[in-house]
Amino acid sequence: MPLVGLAKGTEATQSPTKVHTDVCTMDSRTLGGCLYFVTFIDDYSRKVWVFALKSKDQVLDVFKHFHVSVERETSRKLKCVRADNGGEYRGPFERYCKDHGIKLEKTVPKTPQQNGVAERMNITITERIRCMLSHAKLPKAFWGEAMRTAVDLINLSPSVPLSGDIPERVWKGKDVSYKHLRVFGCRAFVHIPRDERFKLDGKSKQCIFLGYGNKEFGYRLWDHVNKKIVRSRDVIFFEDQTIEDIEKEDKPKPIARNDSVYEPELPARDVNDGGDANINGENRENNFLPQADVNVPAEPVPLEPIPPINTELRRSVRQSHPSQKYPPHEYVLLTDGGEPERYEEALEHKHKDKWLIAMQEEMQSLQENHTFELVKLPQGKKALKNKWVFKPRYNARLVVKGFNQKKGIDYEEIFSPVVKMSSIRVMLGLAASLNLEVEQLDVKTTFLHGDLEEEIYMEQPEGFAAKGEEDLVCRLKKSLYGLKQAPRQWYKKFDTFMVDHGYTKTFSDHCVFMKKFSNGEFIILLLYVDDMLIIGHDTKEIGDLKKELSKSFAMKDLGAAKQILGMKIIRDRKNGKLWLSQQKYIEKVLERFNMGNAKPVGTPLAGHFKLSKKQCLTGKIGREEMEKVP
Repeated sequence: MPLVGLAKGTEATQSPTKVHTDVCTMDSRTLGGCLYFVTFIDDYSRKVWVFALKSKDQVLDVFKHFHVSVERETSRKLKCVRADNGGEYRGPFERYCKDHGIKLEKTVPKTPQQNGVAERMNITITERIRCMLSHAKLPKAFWGEAMRTAVDLINLSPSVPLSGDIPERVWKGKDVSYKHLRVFGCRAFVHIPRDERFKLDGKSKQCIFLGYGNKEFGYRLWDHVNKKIVRSRDVIFFEDQTIEDIEKEDKPKPIARNDSVYEPELPARDVNDGGDANINGENRENNFLPQADVNVPAEPVPLEPIPPINTELRRSVRQSHPSQKYPPHEYVLLTDGGEPERYEEALEHKHKDKWLIAMQEEMQSLQENHTFELVKLPQGKKALKNKWVFKPRYNARLVVKGFNQKKGIDYEEIFSPVVKMSSIRVMLGLAASLNLEVEQLDVKTTFLHGDLEEEIYMEQPEGFAAKGEEDLVCRLKKSLYGLKQAPRQWYKKFDTFMVDHGYTKTFSDHCVFMKKFSNGEFIILLLYVDDMLIIGHDTKEIGDLKKELSKSFAMKDLGAAKQILGMKIIRDRKNGKLWLSQQKYIEKVLERFNMGNAKPVGTPLAGHFKLSKKQCLTGKIGREEMEKVP
């Protein structure tokens, strides 16, 4: 039977539920005085629980708490515990297991390998504690906090016994999140609530990040000034800094005055000025004004002048010289090839007529697709701005300035999957080995096909405002380029189309759609935003799919696949081979950074590295071995 962490909906048919446990002794005490820690490991999910102990006789109390919490969480019974022959697992521990029907498996004395799961885990935790404390520059007393964080990371890391799966995901039966992870021991600024500070006090204090609250919300941090652990959710992290950076700033520095050390002093006071100055700010009204019963003029007492501070910025007097690495004529301008940046530039461009035609074609496409309708802007609503984007070969596209959208008002979810690179390689390998057809399609105006679920308004496109209706705005009925939810809405519509036509998406990649036929043949479609690869046995079935796609979306049939995501596809169907080449992409990158004429290197080794004759392979066998290595 699977262990306590068995996911809902699975049957229990294997060995009894089992938990591995062991106690580890440390060489120093934690901030709370603990010297030991005990681990409990679920054999099914390999999730780890760890508890710090002041003495070994606390093991039973900790186990009782663990026993109740996991059974309440999973609604399943703990049936077996494996431990070593330590004294903490005898007597009361044995009676507790017997009373609750838990089988206690105890190893043979001096054979820790029989409790290998717990023993190895304790070693792993100890090694991680040592590394984390060393990197964070923290003393050994913080090993308890490092231990908790290390176990959190273990539960979120791929596990070999689970074939790379995540213990926390197996335990809870749902995907885990890594957004909250931070570097242990890093510098952090914690917000101080208003009721814990005065008006002129700082709003934050420096702390050291120690870990996560787990059952408590927020982060755990060390306040090195007050010597205590605090918990907060309003934290800004500097993950490349440690406690040493804070200590450097805390050291007092002399104030430089005219290349000499200047130590500010309190101004001298007259003996009749009514008392000593209050340097803590109390009774401030009497610091510089005389008391009423003192016979002196009611004027502020002049202070001794403080040496002036030179606040002028120091500027370099060196003259700048142009770079000598590349001649002036070899500089490269990273632009799209002279296309206009704005609508006004397009009107002044030498090919003005061609750009106007491109914009008119874009507007006609939007109208035919019923992308928007002209309405009066409702009260309380705001219209998004837009701009024209011009591309090579005289293409114009209307883009919404989606950065002005507000979450919860203009959009909700924006995530949209794309096919994984590993899926593309696997499917192309399958096509090469089975001699399948590989066809390619491109979707025109991809994001315009998605239907909007939110009420979004946009200003009329620049230069194309309807005459006599300039005060109206565009209510978007379909997605438009630039909207945050445009990619998601396109994927949802395409996914609905594929499901309606009998295709199913794979569990590991939601952009891989597959359909099987009764004769054993199949068709696989891979989607990367607007690029599609179709792989299958029968060209007729592939042609039928293309026709169905063209009925619902504006498609461009590219025929046999020759290029995907910047990679050239080279195929030898006779010998069942297929290659992916990024030569053009590499050449384009070199040209972009003005390295097209760079000299090639014969071997990817450092210039000072020398090979001897003894390292060279000789003979026919040696040359054949060298040819196998890229």
